[in-house]
Amino acid sequence: MKELVETIAKALVDHPEEVSVTEREEDGILKVELKVAPADMGKVIGRQGRIAKAIRSVVKAASTKTDQKVDVEIVG
Repeated sequence: MKELVETIAKALVDHPEEVSVTEREEDGILKVELKVAPADMGKVIGRQGRIAKAIRSVVKAASTKTDQKVDVEIVG
C-alpha cells in the first residue's frame, strides 16, 4: 500500500521529493501516513477533501486483495 499511496501523491504535487509515506500496524489495521510539503497540502486534500477521499477509495479497493483494513492519514 505504501508504494501505491506514494505513486499517487507524487503525481499530484509540485515537490515530489518531499513526499514521504510510512506504514505501521495498529490493532490489526494498517495505518498509512502521507506527508507532503506544506505548499502541496491543498493539492493532496483537494476541494472539500475530494482528492483525499479518492486516494482512500483507491487504497481501500487495492486492500481487498489482502483482506486487511487500511487507513490513510494525511499529516501536515
